[in-house]
Amino acid sequence: MNHRTEMGGSLKLFASFSYVLLHLSALAFAQQQPAFMHYRCVNDTGTYANGSTFQTNLNDVLTSFASNSEVDYGFYNDSVGQGIDQVNALALCRGDVSDGECRSCIVNSTRQILEACPSMKQAIGVYDHCMIRYSNRSIFHAVETFPDFYIWDTNNASDVSEFIRGLQTMLTTLRDKAASGTSRKFAAGNLTVGLKTTYGLVQCTPDLSRQQCIDCLVEVAGKIPGGGRNNGARVDTPSCMLNYDDQRFFTITNDEPSGTAPPFTPTKEKRSKKTRTIVVVVISTVSVVSILVLGICISFLRRRRPRERVETADEIKTVESLQFDFNTIRVATNNFSLENKLGQGGFGAVYKGILSDGRQVAVKRLAQGSGQGDIEFKNEVLLVAKLQHRNLVRLLGFCLDRKERLLIYEYLPNTSLDHFIFHPVKRGILDWETRYKIIVGISRGMLYLHEDSRLRIIHRDLKASNILLDAQMNPKIADFGMARLFLMDQTQGNTSRIVGTYGYMSPEYAMRGQFSVKSDVYSFGVLVLEIVSGQKNSSFHNGESVEDLLGYAWKSWREGKCENLIDPTFKNGSRTEMIRCIHIGLLCVQENVADRPTMTSVVLMLNSHSITLPVPSQPVPSQETFPTLPSSRNEASLTELYPR
Repeated sequence: MNHRTEMGGSLKLFASFSYVLLHLSALAFAQQQPAFMHYRCVNDTGTYANGSTFQTNLNDVLTSFASNSEVDYGFYNDSVGQGIDQVNALALCRGDVSDGECRSCIVNSTRQILEACPSMKQAIGVYDHCMIRYSNRSIFHAVETFPDFYIWDTNNASDVSEFIRGLQTMLTTLRDKAASGTSRKFAAGNLTVGLKTTYGLVQCTPDLSRQQCIDCLVEVAGKIPGGGRNNGARVDTPSCMLNYDDQRFFTITNDEPSGTAPPFTPTKEKRSKKTRTIVVVVISTVSVVSILVLGICISFLRRRRPRERVETADEIKTVESLQFDFNTIRVATNNFSLENKLGQGGFGAVYKGILSDGRQVAVKRLAQGSGQGDIEFKNEVLLVAKLQHRNLVRLLGFCLDRKERLLIYEYLPNTSLDHFIFHPVKRGILDWETRYKIIVGISRGMLYLHEDSRLRIIHRDLKASNILLDAQMNPKIADFGMARLFLMDQTQGNTSRIVGTYGYMSPEYAMRGQFSVKSDVYSFGVLVLEIVSGQKNSSFHNGESVEDLLGYAWKSWREGKCENLIDPTFKNGSRTEMIRCIHIGLLCVQENVADRPTMTSVVLMLNSHSITLPVPSQPVPSQETFPTLPSSRNEASLTELYPR
């Protein structure tokens, strides 16, 4: 008995000594750790004062994480305090890291988060191996995908279509595996297609249910930059994350932890050398013939006179699943009554409707007899039906009935952005956190249109009134009647008909009819400056005088007085973030097209505060003074639908 007691005491002493060494090594490692990969200080619920009860509770919960010797599958969660002083916090280590790496990462993150976000009641910080998060509101057992952070490889896969299919297969398999986990919701594995192997990893916070984890990872998969065509990417959100790369980046050994998916390879037939030889000969022959045929076709097409394609009603009717009966819509809108009218646009009125199944819809009724009405209708149906993104308004269907042309969209209860930011009272509803979320959402929607959808689309009329807001104030880009399609490698188009809204038009478009993705970037820059200032570009007021918003923004930035441009209704919010948005807006409205960033760069600038922004050049004055080509606000031209 005594021998056992002494051995037990020795083991306890050894365990205590080992813990001290582990903790000291973790602290030493923490001192060497760099700043967070990503972090966000969220201030929509206010700040705390030094010495306050909230600060004491926050220090207590973070200290408990750093000193906790129990590594419970790399997941820590705790709540300290009550009422307005309650602090809810969690920390999660990546599922493949060792206990020592996890401990080091947690110790460092608890120190860094207080340095990165002093006095903030909500914050999140992300390292490669762990994530930490705290808030004064409940954050457990709920899916949250904002704020989100991105890293991606700028190189595309060699065979994009095959790579995307393989990636989707791998992520779906890993998602289902991770969601089925109990103690941890984590899975990692790889996929081999041909000679290329891709490694993937997904993870949810363990407090989520199986379905919540699936829902979170499905949404995060939709946020992958480039639509999954890049060789590698990582997306982190508060509730889940995914990561894939063409190089192995996780450290799972043969003793894989629970919830880890083994490598998997899609079934493919093995070919003999003889078969390969035959295939090579056949491909070579076909290639030669194809080149000859292609040359003849190109020569023929060059001799043809280009003409605009005109769609007919019969072509649109092929989309049977989207077509509504006119009487159904008439009943839903109470015969298009004034009480149901939501607004009036350039091509007709918009009405609220309630379908027989209870769904609320917005019905756009194109004005009869409009020379551009048919083109507008065809343009929106053929374009929007092919677009699926959380930051684009969703087309539910359409109706063709004699002279009636109806477009049925999802109903968004908060109408458009201009009804808030330019309203003397309602602008106060949109605090900075909400406005920043709107800016980021618009940028993602535009990135999808320019780079990630099957079609490269130039919107040509991006403005506050074409940004609709859902119940959670998430932005959705609307009104594609002016949109133009580009070939995958096309960079610029020309038109003799200027469409859009003055004040948002880029100078090269307003003066010479040249439009490109950079035209939309210019409009986005104007919109960002309007959101930050809360004032219209066309009627910006500086005290008693009316000035040009772009000119005033440039002067304020150059003189280091950007505070003068910020909406005075903001009671809270990161001034650094606001000034950074002004800087990004000025980069977007530069006169030289080549100097403007792409939407890919804009999204990266908005999501990573560590990127140094270039110095902008002075923007040109408002388009009100531009000599322009003959224009028509209500014209929309239709081009061929080209796959990307």
